Amino acid sequence: MYIRIFSILVFFLFTVSLSAQTNLNNANRPNKQGDSALDNTSKPKNKVAKVEDYLIIGFDRDTTYLDTTLSIKKEYKFNYLRKDEFGLIPFSNIGQTYNSLTHDYKNKRSLPLFGARAKHFNYMEKEDINYFHVPTPLTELFYKTAFQQGQLVDAFFTVNMSKQFNFSIAYKGLRSLGKYQHILTSTGNFRFTSSYNTKNDKYQARAHIVMQDILNQENGGLTDNDIEIFKSGDQEFINRAVFSPNFEDAESMLEGKRFFLDHQYNLLKPSDSLSNKLSLGQVISFEDKYYQFRQDNQSDFFGEAFLNTTLGDKVTLEDFSNRFFVNYKNDILGELQFSADFNNYNYGYDAITVIDGTRIPNRLKGSVFGIGGAYKNKIGGFNLDGEFGLNLSGDFNGNFLDLNASYKLNSDIQVLARLNSNSKRPNFNLMLYQSDYINYNWDNSSSFKNIQTQNLAFKLRSNRIASAEIEYTTINNHAYFTKDLNNNVKPAQAENTLNYLKLNVSKEFHFGKFALDNTIMYQNVVDGEGILNVPQIITRNTIYFSDHLFKKALFLQTGITLNYFTEYKMDAYDPLLGEFYTQNLTEVGNFPRLDFFINAKVRQTRIYFKAEHFNSAFTGYNYFSAPNNPYRDFSIRFGIVWNFFL
Repeated sequence: MYIRIFSILVFFLFTVSLSAQTNLNNANRPNKQGDSALDNTSKPKNKVAKVEDYLIIGFDRDTTYLDTTLSIKKEYKFNYLRKDEFGLIPFSNIGQTYNSLTHDYKNKRSLPLFGARAKHFNYMEKEDINYFHVPTPLTELFYKTAFQQGQLVDAFFTVNMSKQFNFSIAYKGLRSLGKYQHILTSTGNFRFTSSYNTKNDKYQARAHIVMQDILNQENGGLTDNDIEIFKSGDQEFINRAVFSPNFEDAESMLEGKRFFLDHQYNLLKPSDSLSNKLSLGQVISFEDKYYQFRQDNQSDFFGEAFLNTTLGDKVTLEDFSNRFFVNYKNDILGELQFSADFNNYNYGYDAITVIDGTRIPNRLKGSVFGIGGAYKNKIGGFNLDGEFGLNLSGDFNGNFLDLNASYKLNSDIQVLARLNSNSKRPNFNLMLYQSDYINYNWDNSSSFKNIQTQNLAFKLRSNRIASAEIEYTTINNHAYFTKDLNNNVKPAQAENTLNYLKLNVSKEFHFGKFALDNTIMYQNVVDGEGILNVPQIITRNTIYFSDHLFKKALFLQTGITLNYFTEYKMDAYDPLLGEFYTQNLTEVGNFPRLDFFINAKVRQTRIYFKAEHFNSAFTGYNYFSAPNNPYRDFSIRFGIVWNFFL
């Protein structure tokens, strides 16, 4: 392990040392823009630089530029995740988990995930990290109030030390006490990135270091008796701190650190050999993470335990990946890449467990060798891209295929199609788990089969007509958590093939200075009753007013957003596993959530004010994020996003 870490650090030092020698060529302009905006008049103070010069480069090297505008899309992203939360419903305290109202089964991965997926909503994967190129130093400050005794802050700074070398540093931190007993949250996401090009563009590199910790106090939700009191709306219990949850002595922690380097050397450039470009590269990553659940005393909520003293379950994963690739690009043939991959994993616990003579191992460790490839090209009006991966040898077999095509019919209408096929082992915690609680011990590493998914989607994009997407997924050997006949949460694997249909339509209507933004999703699961439960209808509708005021010194948006989903048997939350599990007893949903917002923009500063769920007192106290876990009451929150150009 230390040799791998040392090799990664050497790559980092090599990248930094090269940056002192040469200067970077001017970066290319972005090939696509960010969010649509109603106002884009802000410019940095620098007399030469423009907003469009502040480039943001994603994991797939897609490039956008800084967007300082205020739009309804920005309103949807002003939250803890800083992403659009459509299809998710948060728990009562910010920084807790989210329940998923819809599911996405398209992925480009052939290896299992760590587990504790309910804790990963705010965990930044390598695909979530951006790189930058800026003409002047750039700072962004994000602030939003939390729920009692805490704040949410995200501070970001980036600068180009020269035209060749950029680095950025950022930290997102949260502390929130919450309205109920024992649900404090405390999270931190530290990110450091750097990118470098030689003067002649022969060598290119980008790297990041990310360190994250997500701490949650756990209380198991309200008791069944208190749920009835909550629904009654009794004024004596409007102060939610008077409720006694299932327990008040547990906490969970997800912590991880990752070192990542992606670099390549161009053997041929377009100027060297007409339109040909040939490069060799490497992508190396090392990630070390753990998940731990601790409790002071045994609770009947989880069943019997081995010990009556402090209980502590800790599982770790060391994940090392190394990819070498060859990339060839030609104006006629397109861009073709071939790669060879090596993955080494070490997942597990410190001791072997034996229950009633059954031995449960403590480790899943091994290596996987694989190959992969990618292709991109534009043929006439068609944009094509595809990617595949195949595990050739090792402990886990798996593969994926992802094909995408798009065609622009005219300046307004674009059609897209996607085919995604995937086969991989279930997540690590479905295959192997150990706990001080007796019921939470299992070994399915040899009995569980590969999960096989096939996803087919068609999408229409049009500002004038609407944006619509239909998606159909078949799932074989679906692996999930559910309760067994003894009422214990256990992993299971479906025997039948699940068929999952999604239809999503979005359209915004404008009436002078007023607008109505709508997103509606229809879902249906065939042959999966009691295995995969989703609400049939999810909708979000926002009516709002926009205008410039005070001689265009201020841009204002104000309106009301309705969120709603139909009643269904919503997944329940297990705090010990950090996972949601399928349940078929309690139906949740059919309650509206109304939010009133006033947002304003002054120069590069966006100011947000929101009255969340203001209808809670007069539409009934029957709103939940999961069984026994109430959704948020009415609250008033505000915050800002502030950009500085130096």
